Amino acid sequence: MTTMSWTAHPAEDAEVVQRSLDESEGFSAIFDAYFGEIHRYVTQRLGADGAEDIVAETFLTAFRKRARYDPSRATVRAWLYGIATNLIGKHRRLEVRTLRALGRHGPDPDPPGHEERVAVRVSAESLRPSLAAAVAALHQRDRDVLLLVALADLSHEEIATALGIPYGTVGSRLNRARRKLRATLGETNPMLDAEETDRG
Repeated sequence: MTTMSWTAHPAEDAEVVQRSLDESEGFSAIFDAYFGEIHRYVTQRLGADGAEDIVAETFLTAFRKRARYDPSRATVRAWLYGIATNLIGKHRRLEVRTLRALGRHGPDPDPPGHEERVAVRVSAESLRPSLAAAVAALHQRDRDVLLLVALADLSHEEIATALGIPYGTVGSRLNRARRKLRATLGETNPMLDAEETDRG
């Protein structure tokens, strides 16, 4: 039986997924490669307590649907972020509660474990309390696009394929989110301008 190793190239990721149809254990290479960043993304959106189940479900869903993965439409990374974002959407109340709590109190200064400390540090850098509260007030669709840019650093094209929406819709949702946040915050925030429009 051949062994499969992961490399950081989208085409090779896609090949790993394809080969895992015959060697299912090979899909663990995708898990190993992307678990950390998907976990950080979900933790920043739902908090440490809500992240574990969603991340596990993200990879389980990807494994179960791997035969339907189309590398011509999305990279494996964007595909996983799309699955995670859709699952987060089912927990929008938890996300809004998490963001509002960050808005009121900021991150917990002494979370219990290493993963939580890492996630909180990243959250503290990208979602300061006033911004977290403003993000909580956004419509779910606009929040998804904004946070895929700000937290996952996906391009507009990747977000379009991840969420199954037109390329132009990504820009309009992102612009709307930025306008609302600027109106609420009364200033330009680096998070909002970290990636300007992807003009591909």
